[in-house]
Amino acid sequence: MDYVALGMHWEPERPHILVVACSDGRLQEATDAFLARALGVRQYDRLYVPGGGGALSASGREFIRAGQLRAECRFLVEAHHVDHLVLLFHGPAVDGPAESACADYRRKLSWAQVDQLRTQQDADVRDLMMRRNEFAGDAELSVFRFEVGRDGALAVRTMHVDAPASPSRSFA
Repeated sequence: MDYVALGMHWEPERPHILVVACSDGRLQEATDAFLARALGVRQYDRLYVPGGGGALSASGREFIRAGQLRAECRFLVEAHHVDHLVLLFHGPAVDGPAESACADYRRKLSWAQVDQLRTQQDADVRDLMMRRNEFAGDAELSVFRFEVGRDGALAVRTMHVDAPASPSRSFA
């Protein structure tokens, strides 16, 4: 297959929304559905990296990688004139299956139990709020966590949402 015509056209205008999400393919359809249904976001720039939003935080020892990813995120925010940055985390709900834990968090904290991984993600969000200028600039920031329940059902927990600059501000 040398050439495939897509029947689509390139969109010259940028969406001004950047989503930093985990590269875990099990969450891609849920990510698109959540962004579209809950936030009204259908077009967005993507930064998919193991750990999603959590990759921007060192989680105790990944200082160089986290710093580099914060710099890459900041580059995209500035170069693409991003107004809104969405960070996504994922893992098991309190009663969820351990195998739904983020592989990046498992790598960084191989000794941790599921509840400790959840606690670390909460700590990482607090860390990122203190460092937000390093990666978000002036963009509004929203942080969410996809949680997998015992039965495999997904729910999304809000971890942080900036107050909108104006009441009429929308995510779309």
